[in-house]
Amino acid sequence: MNVGRFTKKAVHIFAMFFAMGMLSHALAQSPYPERPIRLIVPFTPGGGTDAIARSLGERLGETLGTTVVIENRPGAGSTIGSDAVARSKPDGYTLLLASTAHVINPTLMPHLPYDTGKAFSAVALVGKAPNVIIVRPDSPLKSFADLIQSAKSAPGKLTYGSSGNGTAVHLAAEMLSRQAEISLTHVPYKGAGAAFNDLMGGQINMLFATASAVAPAVQRGQVRALALTVPKRSAAWPGVPTVAESGYPDYAAEVWYAIYAAAGTPPEIVERLNKGINDAIQSPEFKRRTESEGLQSPILTPAQAEAFTAEELEKWSKIVKQANVHNG
Repeated sequence: MNVGRFTKKAVHIFAMFFAMGMLSHALAQSPYPERPIRLIVPFTPGGGTDAIARSLGERLGETLGTTVVIENRPGAGSTIGSDAVARSKPDGYTLLLASTAHVINPTLMPHLPYDTGKAFSAVALVGKAPNVIIVRPDSPLKSFADLIQSAKSAPGKLTYGSSGNGTAVHLAAEMLSRQAEISLTHVPYKGAGAAFNDLMGGQINMLFATASAVAPAVQRGQVRALALTVPKRSAAWPGVPTVAESGYPDYAAEVWYAIYAAAGTPPEIVERLNKGINDAIQSPEFKRRTESEGLQSPILTPAQAEAFTAEELEKWSKIVKQANVHNG
């Protein structure tokens, strides 16, 4: 037996298999992303969430070196778009920009086509922003203290509008009613625009709305802001107090936006997206486009975003049940 020839042949075979293994590993570790990413927005074009998505998508595309395509999939309280992501391939190429509705819907609509706690991988928190309590300039309610005093003296007389039953702004008002021990009459609308029109027309006393929906009207002096629903004052809303500082320190009802991928997305892709999103939300361009609504963008890891989602699910589930709010 020619040991030399056998050894040489074995070395060649080993080298061949090693090369094949390295090639397979290289293919498995293909750089992400290699094609455009879809960012699904479960709301109609032109709204606050859509505006944030387009600003984020532009910055994120630059950071990742690809194109981020915004796809609006509205309907059923944002669950149509969410379901599309839950059913998508977990490869990081289909993402969801969710709002607070993401954690309200499981309790509000118990028969969702997906399990919110299991169907998604949290990627990153995009930001938190205040809801705002507004009145007409000629309203006798000159301050948040006036609102509380009036509500206590005549329970149920004060009316407030919201963008819909079970929305984050509706539940923000329900939370206030319980903590302040007051009774307010809710008038739900199909969108913030209709509610704002009735406020201006005198059909309702006040409106709970997202900052993005009413910031221009407040800046023009069309309406007056009584209070913000965030824990601390916002630099974008100088002079407007918070509910928390006005006697209810445990009160916080922010609207937030976060990015989710389908459950099972590889951790390395989630980490890549997380870094890209965190870089994007810290860019001067993104901050400039979102500063008018007071959006604050803390940097969270995927694990922290997952924990934040779980905490918010528990918080809003309690509020929906306590307020006995039902969809419809």
